Amino acid sequence: MALLKGKKKKNADADAVLAGGAAAEGDIDAEEVMRKYDKESNTRIWEGIPKIVVTAVMVLFSVYCLCMTLLSTEQAEARLARFIAFVIVIGFMMYPARKTHHKVNHIPWYDIVLMVAGFGSFMYFALNCTDILLMGARIEPVHVVLGIVGILVLVELCRRCVGLPIIIVVGCLVIYAFYWQVSSSGNPDLYNSLRKVVQKLFYTTSGVIGTPINVCYTYIVLFVIFGAFLERTGISNFFISLANRIAGWSSGGAAKVAVIASALCGMVSGSSVGNTVTTGSVTIPMMKKVGYKPEFAGAVEAASSSGGQIMPPIMGAAAFLMAEYMGIPYLEVATKAIIPALLYFAGIFIAVHLEAKKLGLKGMPKDELPTIGYLVKNCYLVLPLVLLVWLVASGTRTMAASAAISIGGAFLVGFVNFLLTNWRERAEGETFAAVLAETVKIAVFTMVDAFAAGAKNTIAVAVACAMAGMIAGCITVTGLASTIINVIVLMAGDFVIIGLVFTMLCCLILGMGVPTTANYCIMASTCAPILIQLGIDPICAHFFVFYFGIAADITPPVALAAYAASAIAKSRPMMTAVNATKLGIAKYVVPYIFAFSPVLLLVGDGVTAPAVILNTTTALVGVFGLQCALTNTLFHHHLNPLFRIIFAAGGLGMMIPGTFTDVGGLVVIVVMCLVQLMVARKHRDDDASGSSGTSGGDVAEATA
Repeated sequence: MALLKGKKKKNADADAVLAGGAAAEGDIDAEEVMRKYDKESNTRIWEGIPKIVVTAVMVLFSVYCLCMTLLSTEQAEARLARFIAFVIVIGFMMYPARKTHHKVNHIPWYDIVLMVAGFGSFMYFALNCTDILLMGARIEPVHVVLGIVGILVLVELCRRCVGLPIIIVVGCLVIYAFYWQVSSSGNPDLYNSLRKVVQKLFYTTSGVIGTPINVCYTYIVLFVIFGAFLERTGISNFFISLANRIAGWSSGGAAKVAVIASALCGMVSGSSVGNTVTTGSVTIPMMKKVGYKPEFAGAVEAASSSGGQIMPPIMGAAAFLMAEYMGIPYLEVATKAIIPALLYFAGIFIAVHLEAKKLGLKGMPKDELPTIGYLVKNCYLVLPLVLLVWLVASGTRTMAASAAISIGGAFLVGFVNFLLTNWRERAEGETFAAVLAETVKIAVFTMVDAFAAGAKNTIAVAVACAMAGMIAGCITVTGLASTIINVIVLMAGDFVIIGLVFTMLCCLILGMGVPTTANYCIMASTCAPILIQLGIDPICAHFFVFYFGIAADITPPVALAAYAASAIAKSRPMMTAVNATKLGIAKYVVPYIFAFSPVLLLVGDGVTAPAVILNTTTALVGVFGLQCALTNTLFHHHLNPLFRIIFAAGGLGMMIPGTFTDVGGLVVIVVMCLVQLMVARKHRDDDASGSSGTSGGDVAEATA
């Protein structure tokens, strides 16, 4: 009877979590961390009537995007220019000039001026789109001025909500484009050169309103809104409860829970820092409580959260950009991403297990874990995700329609969740009608909150995509892409690995502090063509740059996800980033594997079931070898420095495609495991005999 009561209490606690309950202290800490490490969260503070007005504007923006994507047949240039105009309005309403500008209900006059100037520039283009496009490069001075104003306002908004790295890249490329335009003309004319640059970057689809912003408007906005609805249905907390049930009982189960929960939550959130703070505020204290060091606990969360964006089927909305750039269906992108994602998370899982065994950590008590019945009772929360995947896979609806229907499904699931929660927590004598009325009220407010959050989360993505469009435009117009490709191909010569290393470094540098979606746009425009020219399959090339762009979030010195995790864990930031890099080693190695062996991405003529299984197995054993070397432990005992080197060599051998390297690597790892097992047993025997000797001596001394 006591056990039954315990289960009821435990499930009630879990229900409270699913309903969105959290400790006030954790919420405050999470908000502070987000403001510090995530520019997207550094927003103005609105209260009272102004807050209602701002919220209404953002809700209208989300509804506008939803309706226009589904129904509009207007000219693309007009739609995209109007979309950016509205983004500028909301952007300046939400983001202050500096982090310290957080006066309640305050927006300075210069922000209003910038807002109006930017909105007017893009709206003028949207309203006069046909006439301006017919002018071509013969646009008038007023159009040049409006284009410059629009671009500068957009750059300032980018500085506020995205950061400086991408602006520096854009600034250098725009200056180069202007220089190229002046020097390439036979009769240099500064005004005409400026006019051509502005026309290309502002008034054509080779610039601000290029492919990235088009994909953002068409797909990403809807899935950002969908993600906001999902978060408010309680699915994130359900994922954490599910992860607790799956792995919480095992050695060091709290870290394994973090890996699983972050993988599931991260594919929806689309933000490494946001996912780190959201799930980390729950999982990091759990990891520290069971015995993990703060630096390791923060690293586990950072590595897992940054990996959520490579986890199918959502992949943080970047999958839709990849589908557009590669010219293949979205579902195919998600399918190809499965094996590399599993290898990545398997690597982290192995590392946390080895660390737990080394520290002798136990799992969570089984009576504290959610019951199977509780999970079954709440499994309906994943129905919107299932619905989305089914609609996309069936091909019966367009991508936009699938997203819209899934948003409706998320709202209905949230409504059911609120209704059940309110009914369980109803006051004595409260009727079903009263509970239903309260649920409707909560559901409406939640819907408004989700639409507003979707609009807010869209701003940084849209601005970054606009900047990425300018980067792609400058590179394309000036022919810089061909120059870069030729230089790297020349330097690489017959050694493709050199080109891959150069590309990796470019991705890590350009990806620092840039949102995933914009990051991929930059990589796809600048780095992927280099790999394709080197003979890498186009799909493998795009996945290669995608992986390393995301890896920038945990790579020192600008490891934003790791720094956010360290703030929650109260750990040393740089050491947390270094540990996250070790844990996420698969993200640095797996791209090289599928660059040389496309089978892991289900690409090429050699894709057969035996080949896929063999390559996946050898890669998994290789990841195990690398993690043994990096975590410095196996069979509960530290490794000899020489053993670590040999384990790393064997692991890399297993991961390099080829029968010879696979067999050699396997032999090395098996032999080293046997040797380490004997060493560990010897140490245990020595410890046991030492303990017995000490005890015997104590007894003899006491007898004397």
